Amino acid sequence: MICAANQAGKVMGGNQVLKRVSFEISSGDRVGLTGPNGCGKTTLLRLLAGAETVDEGEIFIGKGAQVGYLEQIPDADPEATVSDVLRVPFRDVFRLEEKMERLTEQMADPDLGEAELERVLQRYQSCREEFEERGGYEVEAKIRRVAHGLNLSEEMLARPFGQLSGGEKTKVGLARILLMEPDLLLLDEPTNHLDLTAMEWLEEYLSSYRGAVLIVSHDRYFLDRVVTRMIDLEGGEAALYQGNYSRFLQEKEERLLAEFQAYQEQQKKISKMKETIKRLRQWANQANPPNAGLHRRASSMEKALERMEKLERPLVERRKIDLSFEQNQRSGREVFRCEEVFKEYGEQLVLDGVHLQVRSGERVAIVGPNGSGKSTLLRILLGEETADLGEVTVGPSVQVGYLSQQGWEGNPDQTVLEAFREEVSVEEGKARHLLARFLFYGHGVFRKVKDLSGGERMRLRLAQLMHQDLNALILDEPSNHLDIDSREALEDALEHFPGTILAVSHDRWFLNKLFAPVYWLEEGRLVRYEGNYDEAKQKRRELKQD
Repeated sequence: MICAANQAGKVMGGNQVLKRVSFEISSGDRVGLTGPNGCGKTTLLRLLAGAETVDEGEIFIGKGAQVGYLEQIPDADPEATVSDVLRVPFRDVFRLEEKMERLTEQMADPDLGEAELERVLQRYQSCREEFEERGGYEVEAKIRRVAHGLNLSEEMLARPFGQLSGGEKTKVGLARILLMEPDLLLLDEPTNHLDLTAMEWLEEYLSSYRGAVLIVSHDRYFLDRVVTRMIDLEGGEAALYQGNYSRFLQEKEERLLAEFQAYQEQQKKISKMKETIKRLRQWANQANPPNAGLHRRASSMEKALERMEKLERPLVERRKIDLSFEQNQRSGREVFRCEEVFKEYGEQLVLDGVHLQVRSGERVAIVGPNGSGKSTLLRILLGEETADLGEVTVGPSVQVGYLSQQGWEGNPDQTVLEAFREEVSVEEGKARHLLARFLFYGHGVFRKVKDLSGGERMRLRLAQLMHQDLNALILDEPSNHLDIDSREALEDALEHFPGTILAVSHDRWFLNKLFAPVYWLEEGRLVRYEGNYDEAKQKRRELKQD
């Protein structure tokens, strides 16, 4: 056993975030941790990492077990290069290497006596054995393997850590913690900021990891591929499930149905007992003289009812965002077309003779590595950028709604209500009613946009889009920052959208569920594949083998 929680509880800001949480994790376990935003997932990771302490119950970490925790924004010396940051887990190995070099220099000293040479040789041999035991000769290969797998370029490896963006720091933090190879690996949204290639590499790496892994992720495809068990946090309590994410969904539904049936049966029993107690008392009081035996029997049943362990009503449906698009007039047959489109930034050719055709009613996805030009192509279609060469056509009756990676872009000092009404012309009462469907309740509509989380900003922009007359949507990473419930609500809404959708996404579950055909953009070239993401990936693999 690597770690365990026993009836662990945590109160934060006066709220009981975790209560009676119990589980065990052993070496080789790969566990997914799921639940709605704010349910305590990150808090639980911080408890296991020792960054927080429990208010009740216990957290156990195996004796001598090393815990590695990837926070969403990792920390490191801002002046150190990325390459130096990746070498931090091997500091002791590099010290041994330096010591071996000094001893080698001493052995080369012609003035060194025979006895002293023998002592230096023994120390060198001892250092070398420890160096080999710690895998010193494989360190550089390990660093290269992880850096390459996560697409850390040579240019990035040479940059100071302090100059990186938040997403780049997260990737470097992930690489560093993988190189540590701790007994317990705690990962909080590890696929954020990774492209498809890096995600697939990480899946393979974790699937053969020798220690234990606990992963918080909203990436359902990733969880399906990696985890062997699931912990579901809800209402501060943890439920345990065997199998991957898909198996968890199936078993959770079966459990909920069984729990709801048991709850209904108990409610019927309670109702029947209350009715019997009421009748016994009536009969006892109607007797002349009053019947003491019936009164005792009623009292006995009442005590039995009080002693009964009452089942809580299962939470069958959580409060979800309510997404449904307004329907506009149909666009013409052809919505978007690109012919021989070229785009350069400096000396970098981003789009190299791109062809794209999207017809009315199609749901089309564009995938490819980070930095391959996907967002650039979307901005060209929107008219926010111009192509250097080629022809770009948007149908004359097309009304486009755009969702950027940031979700919402505008005046950060506006309130949620002001930002919504700027795009949707409705009176305040109606606006507040519509915003409530996107989980902006009461005084929440008066919060400043700048104070919203990434997921809340995404919900606000979705609320704007849903209530405009649109027949085409351009979506750039629409599931970013959304929890699993919100992703499912978005998927359901898009499935019923009658217009055309063009989306860029790394969310493979989302891609497989909604989009076909798939365009793959890499090294400036755009290739169309019929079928969903998995089918496109298989066709690419077959073409490479040929």
